[in-house]
Amino acid sequence: MSTPSRSRAQRRRDTEHRLGHDIDAWVASASPDGAPHLVPLSFDWDGETLLAATPAQSPTGRNLATTRTARLALGHTRDVVMIEGRVDVLAIDALPTPLGDRFAARTGFDPRSLTTPYHWFRITPHRIQAWREENELTGRELMRDGRWLA
Repeated sequence: MSTPSRSRAQRRRDTEHRLGHDIDAWVASASPDGAPHLVPLSFDWDGETLLAATPAQSPTGRNLATTRTARLALGHTRDVVMIEGRVDVLAIDALPTPLGDRFAARTGFDPRSLTTPYHWFRITPHRIQAWREENELTGRELMRDGRWLA
């Protein structure tokens, strides 16, 4: 027996709470020839964008830098948030120190201190969906073209 479906406004509140409190997301990317790659990455949400870091020459780093798109998943299969976004790539020393400090404090991980070359990846959502079970498939789209629908 499934629980009653949430309103779009409640789903947005739940999604924003998850973005503000979760630390890790599954990040899907693809190479220019379409080879998929999926990894968990830590992130920080500033209210508009997600900030993540990964080695510049890793498959994910190369894919994100080349295609400038990503798809992220938060939560588990019975309470999921799916995010599609545009990716901006920043050199590890190009991010203002306070933002790097905030990322490190929130995630417990500071890529600035590593010898492996990392990049920052700022992901700006243009589509967000959220649902728990089949009864929430209708109305699952919360953001379209970068604008909240509720």
